[in-house]
This record gives sequence, C-alpha cells and structure tokens, in this order.
Amino acid sequence: QVQLKESGGGMVQAGESLTLSCVASGMVFTFDEMAWYRQTPEKERELVASITENGTTFYADVVKGRFIVSRDGAENAVSLQMNRLKPEDTAVYYCHALWENSVASSTYWGRGTQVSVSS
Repeated sequence: QVQLKESGGGMVQAGESLTLSCVASGMVFTFDEMAWYRQTPEKERELVASITENGTTFYADVVKGRFIVSRDGAENAVSLQMNRLKPEDTAVYYCHALWENSVASSTYWGRGTQVSVSS
C-alpha cells in the first residue's frame, strides 16, 4: 500500500521560513510527478508547486520567488522550502504524487500538515 507522509509544518511569524518534507513508502516505481497542494476552510485545494521526475517545476504565482520545490527521485521524496512566509500562506499543506504509464495512472495524497503564519 502506497502512503505519503508529510512533516515539517508548524507555526511561524511572517517573514520566517519553513521546509516541508514528504516521503513515500510502499511504491515500487518512481513517481512521474510530485506536488504540494494547500487548502483552507474558505478555499478549495490549490496547487502550490510541482516537480516532475526530470526536474521540471511549476509554481503558483502567489508563491513564485518565495517557495522552492525539490525531490529525491530515488527515494520518492519531495520537499517544499517556504521562504518569506505570509499570513495568507496559512493552510493545510498536502503532498500529492502521480504515477502513470501508457495504460493506467494512479494518484496519491498525504494526510496533510498544518502551516500557520502569524502577522
């Protein structure tokens, strides 16, 4: 059974940094893409950043220039370095992973880790 486990959330003040980590277990193959999403009670879950197996990255405009996503493909692990945090970054952050081939695809979610940024 594939599981994604996040860690690194917490409470910080505006302007500080946090690094989230996500490690997969039970997966035989390398994920094609790993990503971070976030969600608040007021908003739908949104994509924050993603990184493909070959290292291509994507960032939401609201975090571009502040967050850095990286991965260890051999370990099926992904990290999110969050710098210059703002109160509006407060959310539950979820790790997401995608595996696909020519005939099938599978997606997986972690259970989330809370990030709270005070002003």
